[in-house]
Amino acid sequence: MKILDGLELAGYIKERQLKQVRAIRQSWKIIPRLAIIRMGDNSVTDKYTRLKSTYGQDILVEVDIYNPISTELLDQIKSLNDDENVHGIIIQLPLADKTLTDDAINSVASSKDVDGLGENSTFTPATAMAIDWLLAGYNVDLIDKKIAIVGKGRLVGAPLAKLWKSAGLDIMICDTKTADLELALKPMNIIVSATGIPGLIKSNMISPNTVVVDAGTASEKGMIIGDLADDVRERQDLTITPATGGVGPLTVTALFDNVITAARKIADQKGQSDI
Repeated sequence: MKILDGLELAGYIKERQLKQVRAIRQSWKIIPRLAIIRMGDNSVTDKYTRLKSTYGQDILVEVDIYNPISTELLDQIKSLNDDENVHGIIIQLPLADKTLTDDAINSVASSKDVDGLGENSTFTPATAMAIDWLLAGYNVDLIDKKIAIVGKGRLVGAPLAKLWKSAGLDIMICDTKTADLELALKPMNIIVSATGIPGLIKSNMISPNTVVVDAGTASEKGMIIGDLADDVRERQDLTITPATGGVGPLTVTALFDNVITAARKIADQKGQSDI
């Protein structure tokens, strides 16, 4: 078994990001700032909000957390859009009122939509970028491979499919409604699953020597678990993400790469105006 250790890769990228942020702060007196908007209490969103806040502290990016009520959500986003000291804004999903999701995401200014989820965002979505980084970091070649993405969600499946299709890769997209998931997945060289359904992907669905990326997140008995059944992790022939420390750490890292990019654009504009 070969483990795709996202935590190790994230460590290397984190060192580079800290140097970048120091340079922005020292040279341009700009403090990169991320605003996280969340609604309600949810163990998954609680965990990822804490991770992002801690990561920001580690690389000297300020992280502010907002928890508006539903009637104030769009006004809160507008206020942050107008604040020149805020460089990135994310809507931590899921929102307590899911009917507000589309309006909220698309209300974030495209130049600050560092999650890359809005219709006009200029950024690559963080989780899609993280999966791309993870496979590249372990020299997993995607060219001429049969690739399956299980799940069509806005956070992982849809943006990853868009990213890889734009790169000309051979992608098959399926989900929980696929008639025979085993038949669909058996011919695949690479499988990325992101449905949030624990145990959906079982060993009998996966051929020998397949690369398997578990990007699913669900909360069960207070723990965050993925899409893979236990029997998948018992196999020794797979290249696979660990139960923890796979895609998650790199997703946070990718998000902050976008925040740094947004802040750097402001620094570049400031530099041009000083000439």
